[in-house]
Amino acid sequence: MDRPTGVTILAVLHFLGAAAYIFAALGLFALGAGGAMTVAEMPDLDGAAAFLLGLGAVLGFILLIFGVLSLALGIGLLKLRNWARVITIVLVGLGLLLSALSLLGSLLSFEIGSFIGDAIFVALQGRMLHYLLQPHVKDAFGVS
Repeated sequence: MDRPTGVTILAVLHFLGAAAYIFAALGLFALGAGGAMTVAEMPDLDGAAAFLLGLGAVLGFILLIFGVLSLALGIGLLKLRNWARVITIVLVGLGLLLSALSLLGSLLSFEIGSFIGDAIFVALQGRMLHYLLQPHVKDAFGVS
């Protein structure tokens, strides 16, 4: 069976996300390297600077892991691997839950701009989840 167009679109979104994660990680690593040279030149800086540099390195590493995961999911979706579909369903479901909570928060705080943005995210994630559970999509992944 041919790959559904929506699956290709989701794979491309994973690739774009992977690029963003990896570039952000590299930026944090570069920022940390520059900060480390500054700290080395200024021995009077306290431990807070070292802590922040370490925190940046840890965050960069986490972003790098997310980038590799997103890249793997994009490849898995392109190759119609069901594990990639299932992990994407879980991630979209978690994103939908968090976006719904954010939507509720912006509704309760009367922030119209945040409410509109959150509503758009809830609608998009709900549509992605609905799409990935469609029979023709499941059939493409070999799931009956």
